[in-house]
Amino acid sequence: MGNKINPNGFRLGITRGWNSRWYAGKKTYSKLLAEDEKIRKLVGRQLAAAGLARIEIERAGQQVNVIISAAKPGIVIGKGGDSIKKLRSDIEKLVSAGTVAVNVAEIPNPNTSAPLVALRIAEQIERRFAFRRAMKQAAQRVMESGARGVKVVLAGRLGGAEQARTEKVLEGRVPLHTLRADIDYGTALAKTTYGIIGIKVLVFNGEVIGGKTETVQRPARPSGERRPEGGERPNRRRPTARRRTGGE
Repeated sequence: MGNKINPNGFRLGITRGWNSRWYAGKKTYSKLLAEDEKIRKLVGRQLAAAGLARIEIERAGQQVNVIISAAKPGIVIGKGGDSIKKLRSDIEKLVSAGTVAVNVAEIPNPNTSAPLVALRIAEQIERRFAFRRAMKQAAQRVMESGARGVKVVLAGRLGGAEQARTEKVLEGRVPLHTLRADIDYGTALAKTTYGIIGIKVLVFNGEVIGGKTETVQRPARPSGERRPEGGERPNRRRPTARRRTGGE
């Protein structure tokens, strides 16, 4: 089950929060939901170079609050605040009623943000980088930044192959069935001349215990247990040499 479902939706209300936080009746719910989708597409189109990780929307009465989490907040704000003012005016045209406020939050460690890691891999593949090299370098950067584990999955016509396939890179551990595990999940698309390559990234930052993320060490192997040496399986029978006899 952990491999099939979206890790963010699987942990919704446990370790993950909602990207849209508001309440509406049956008559206005679909309208507000469509507005949220238009706002996210607008922000993603205008601020693609800012390294967007998450876009949250809050509604309270006639107030609409858009919270943008980005790796480069300076691009979101712009020189003298010009970019954020233009973005606010464009969002106000999409909102049916109410005032709009745009807030920017900086991502402290972009290397452990799964959406940003996926976007970086997509950019490298579009620039004709070797996909295996891009995957391994991204996983190494994530682990060096303090994550407990990372999993990178690429699917499509990798390297321009005739048949599509899937490649995976796993560093550390990524417990998909543990609900208290703080797992960040992100996806991206790399548009190449031979087709679209899908990218999935899962980053394990630790376990959420008492509302705080704590790194949990894997228990050590007991001193009495030993692995078989030389890579041989236990109780494996070796073939015996046969003597060949014959008369003249």
